[in-house]
Amino acid sequence: MLHPLSLSSIPDGCVDEEFRNITTVCVEESKANKASSLGGAECHNSLSPRSKQQEIRQTKRNSHLTLADRLGLKDFVSPKVWRASIAELLGTAVLVFMMDTIVISSYETNTDSPKLIMAFLICITIAVLVLATLPISGGHINPVITLSAALIGLISLSRATIYIIAQCTGATLGALALKAVVGKTIAQTFSLGGCTITVVAPGIDGPITTGLSADQAIWLEIICSFVLLFASAWIAFDERQAKVVGRVIVCSIIGVVAGLNVFISTTVTATKGYSGAGVNPARCLGPAIVRGGHLWNGHWIFWVGPAIASMAFYLYTKIIPSQHFGSEDFKHDFFSIFKALCDDFQD
Repeated sequence: MLHPLSLSSIPDGCVDEEFRNITTVCVEESKANKASSLGGAECHNSLSPRSKQQEIRQTKRNSHLTLADRLGLKDFVSPKVWRASIAELLGTAVLVFMMDTIVISSYETNTDSPKLIMAFLICITIAVLVLATLPISGGHINPVITLSAALIGLISLSRATIYIIAQCTGATLGALALKAVVGKTIAQTFSLGGCTITVVAPGIDGPITTGLSADQAIWLEIICSFVLLFASAWIAFDERQAKVVGRVIVCSIIGVVAGLNVFISTTVTATKGYSGAGVNPARCLGPAIVRGGHLWNGHWIFWVGPAIASMAFYLYTKIIPSQHFGSEDFKHDFFSIFKALCDDFQD
């Protein structure tokens, strides 16, 4: 289900250096202020004079960028990007294998609260995997995170495309690995731990379809995906917050929010046949490709819902005051790309 990470956390080559102009400047309080306060340093979220000059130069430089530069087409031939995508592939493969194993084992274990145990274990799994892949690729392992990072401009659309392909490939490999180690009966009973909206069960008068309606399911996808971005990924996207709280805490927060999403979406509905909010389209795609069948029923919901949430989150970042994020100079920003397209058509 998760997650992206702060610019300061991504290795060289994964994010352009010009993104690193926003800093937090701490200035010492004057002696007069210290006399009437607790003392120490007062921290202001502002730009240093040097950073302001860099920002002006960057704005001028971005005004001369071509559409190919904004799309990041060079990433398609960049060895660094492709090597980073391997981390996304392997990370997503492990994520699918672990999460689907947790889903199956939680319900197979004789316990009174399988959903709570499942959510707790998923929380730990996601936190660890994001922390493991963070230094290499930024720790996305989720198309929702990658799409949001691309819309905001932290990465190019070209890099996002490579990452999402890697994530979907990894999810398929993870589902294949799970199928190889579980019995055929368990694989059929639990649908390889995949994402389901409805299931068909035998009834007195014939097969009965049970589950959640499409409108309820897509609303849950939108809400849970937006909560993930707003409450956890936002901390990682904002370089200032990521530096303050630290890498381990950021990854832990992402894991906790993802676990809460799993618990809430599976308990609020309490409907047999609905597996809960996917919040990670790649995780839902892997088992659907390997297992097939009813996993394709309503599969589009697990893509459309998170995509809408990503767009809503992007609009949120454009509405809030710029000093709280400072993304206006990101050359890969979606609005900048759209504007460049319009300018090309006018020319």
